[in-house]
Amino acid sequence: MKPKQRQTEILEYLQGQGPTTVEELTAFFKTTGTTIRKDLSRLQLEGAVIRTYGGVMLNRDEGDQPINRKTLINIDKKKRIAHCAAELIGEGDSLILDAGSTVQQMVPYLANFNNITVMTNSLSIVNELVELNNDQVILMPGGTYRRTSASLHGSLAESAFSQFSFDTLFIGADGVDLNAGVTTFNEVFTVSQAMCRAAKKIVLLVDSSKFGRRSPNVVCSLASVDVLITDKGIADETAAQLRDMNIQVIIAGED
Repeated sequence: MKPKQRQTEILEYLQGQGPTTVEELTAFFKTTGTTIRKDLSRLQLEGAVIRTYGGVMLNRDEGDQPINRKTLINIDKKKRIAHCAAELIGEGDSLILDAGSTVQQMVPYLANFNNITVMTNSLSIVNELVELNNDQVILMPGGTYRRTSASLHGSLAESAFSQFSFDTLFIGADGVDLNAGVTTFNEVFTVSQAMCRAAKKIVLLVDSSKFGRRSPNVVCSLASVDVLITDKGIADETAAQLRDMNIQVIIAGED
């Protein structure tokens, strides 16, 4: 296994299991303690983890990792969620795609559409859309480039979204709290709020690890969410509570 792949899987492991020891990681990945320590040193340098005596835990700001690393975490779940999301799109729709790693997985499925309009602040998504080489209309706002998320933010971006009205926003989150709502570590979250105001329908794409996690910044309340797409890991009680809020809950991979 290549170091980058193992480091990504270490983050997935910590996300699911919580703080752990070097010995547990060594046993799980069937490698040496020296190799794991090198991986943890790299992850600590990137700000993804915090080293403790003999162990490691996710940095409280783990949700704000570089987009290229976030994209690889829980990748299979994200692809299934994205596939379900794409099934909600029809020809002629106008869409906003936020800069989240789960939303980015929708792009390959958009190859099936020609007559759609897509606006996004994500440079990664724009580059992938261009590669599809079809007749979609692609819009981007202005704004200040943010390297971590490879996206545009600031007052120019917010103003650009306020000039339009779109059918659907597809948006991700770093945490979903039943009381606080849709939350993110991203300190420039106001552009996400502008996206919410510009869309008639909000579709939230989150893997089940995000439930019960509350990040510092609130993007919108759950009352604003029309559809939530997640994976089979969601607790039955949580799904029921969301449905009681009149949110359509779609579980990817469920018949």
